[in-house]
Amino acid sequence: MSLRLAAVTATVAMLAPTAPAAAEPTSNPCAATAADALGWGPPNRAEDFDEYPAGPNWEVYAGAGHGGNGIRTPNALTVGDGVLTITGDEQGNSGGLALLPGQLYGRWEVCMKSTPASPNYHSVALLWPDSNVWPNDGEIDFMEILDPARTQVTASVLHARPASIEAMVDPNDHADIAIDATQWHSWAVDWTPDRITGYVDGAPWFESARHVPAGPMHMCIQLDNFGGDLTGGGQIAVDWVRQYPFVPMEPGAPPG
Repeated sequence: MSLRLAAVTATVAMLAPTAPAAAEPTSNPCAATAADALGWGPPNRAEDFDEYPAGPNWEVYAGAGHGGNGIRTPNALTVGDGVLTITGDEQGNSGGLALLPGQLYGRWEVCMKSTPASPNYHSVALLWPDSNVWPNDGEIDFMEILDPARTQVTASVLHARPASIEAMVDPNDHADIAIDATQWHSWAVDWTPDRITGYVDGAPWFESARHVPAGPMHMCIQLDNFGGDLTGGGQIAVDWVRQYPFVPMEPGAPPG
């Protein structure tokens, strides 16, 4: 619903179930993960934020903010004690970053939390097309928080090649879950050629077999400014990120 370029309200079927400083975990705060529950094996990329995210793996945003609101600045990102913090202030300065390059299909998981915030600051973890062609090449928001109290999380798949912006809105491609996102949780997405499945703390919570993107994508983490009243600001804390390769499922094998 919010992405690197434009703000669009899209709607993945339910399966079940000035900002304060972020807390600093002394150990892994996201012990329950999809990778462990489903046996994804070793990641092909891992980040524990022992230092500022830079170099060939990370693109830290600098420029106009989401939808032209405010600016995205590297100064919004700080690292301390193995935690990346992205802060959005009341003046509209915010930030985000992308893990590059992407890959065609695969799995991503992130351990994060978000403080209560202005309703106009959205916390987002998503897959964005390497082509940067949007909306034609699709988008997967596997964790987005619109709720200022941070007690409801949304997932959505933005359609590839829609006839219009309105055509991107499809109730089959949207899900919400009630959860205290001010606490640490692991959020994961498994993207295959025919299905997208989202997990929280190792349990599935949304799935879509429609509008599945077919080109390379990469993970982004963003605190998006939607304009308007930004009183209270906003903040995201990220403890770690993992990326896993796509492993084709053998015939007759259970998903996982």
